[in-house]
Amino acid sequence: MNVLILGSGGREHAFTLKLLESNKINQLFVAPGNAGTHKIATNININPTDFQAVKNVVLKNDIQMVVVGPEAPLVEGIHDFFLDDIDLKNISVIGPKKDGALLEGSKDFSKQFMQKHGVPTAKYQSFTKENLEEGFAFLETLQPPFVLKADGLAAGKGVLILNSLDEAKAELEEMVANQKFGEASSTVVIEEFLKGIELSVFVLTDGKNYKILPSAKDYKRIGEGDTGLNTGGMGAISPVPFADESFLNKVEELVVKPTITGLQKDGIDYRGFIFIGLMNDNGNPSVVEYNVRMGDPETEVVLPRIESDLFDLFEGVANQTLDKKSFSVTEKTAVTVMLVSGGYPEEYEKNKEITGFESVEESIVFHAGTKIKENQVVTNGGRVMAITSFGNSIDEALEKSYNSVNKIHFDKINFRKDIGFDVV
Repeated sequence: MNVLILGSGGREHAFTLKLLESNKINQLFVAPGNAGTHKIATNININPTDFQAVKNVVLKNDIQMVVVGPEAPLVEGIHDFFLDDIDLKNISVIGPKKDGALLEGSKDFSKQFMQKHGVPTAKYQSFTKENLEEGFAFLETLQPPFVLKADGLAAGKGVLILNSLDEAKAELEEMVANQKFGEASSTVVIEEFLKGIELSVFVLTDGKNYKILPSAKDYKRIGEGDTGLNTGGMGAISPVPFADESFLNKVEELVVKPTITGLQKDGIDYRGFIFIGLMNDNGNPSVVEYNVRMGDPETEVVLPRIESDLFDLFEGVANQTLDKKSFSVTEKTAVTVMLVSGGYPEEYEKNKEITGFESVEESIVFHAGTKIKENQVVTNGGRVMAITSFGNSIDEALEKSYNSVNKIHFDKINFRKDIGFDVV
């Protein structure tokens, strides 16, 4: 079978490597891909949200399955586009339809969904410029810090955590009245701040059955000790040491099962990944947010730990036979360290030549923001590469990743030297 992966980051390189382990795949295409996927698959330079271009690629290359990496094509309805097209309707799409993608596409929808189906989460209310004064009043009922979330997709920038009530009121007005995040913040969710330590649990579902994938914890801030600006993620670990069997059983009973049955009750035929962002407060899970795809860089530690045939699991998702598929995970620990461009997450330069990565032997090098230019691999984004290693402990795996990082060079390279600092 020929398969197309949509996306260009480390997550998509990880999907590519994992799917190539399957003997059921003939050809693998990635659109648009990066320098890493270029070496092991066929890159096609199209935008994943250009559905007509995706259709042309699918028909031209006799593709039978499309794996959607990023959230934007899902929220914009690529799965529905396939089902509504006579030429595409029998092609499997791994990722929810538009109604299911609202779990990520609308913070207000996802909070209503959790409340309706008894999924533990922070108390909240939603506001627009029409009821701004009510928003101010609701803020006054909460204890700081104050959490403001743009309702729609805001490229990972739509969540503000503020300690000052006056600042929270000013930012609320800036978001809803002055469209700080464009249309995404025309509605803003205000919620109470959840205390505890964050982690993520990933679920693969065919709409009826599910598999719970390995837990992971990522590190969002640019600076050591979780300081500085938020990024797309500077590294990750899996499994999460404090997510023991007892805690994960609670997650399954209190979060995963109500989520899957809630989707069924609401008539949402959901086939794909559910990324559940959690807060562990003294052993009790609360949901921070849902995403409707795998996380990045969490994918780069979760997928390598899966021992099963990923394509076989995807076939189970497409055919609603996921419960019949074998599923196993290594007990080894995986960690990843993200190499980023100097200046990221603010302004940074591209087209810096990358050297040394081909000499890495004890780690997996996942390309993220890279491309080929004049036969050289150069930087093409803020997050450039994720370096993943296995070990019997976090320390052992980290030592391997940092040894590998030291072999890789590009101008103004930056990375965090303390991934896993809070759990080691």
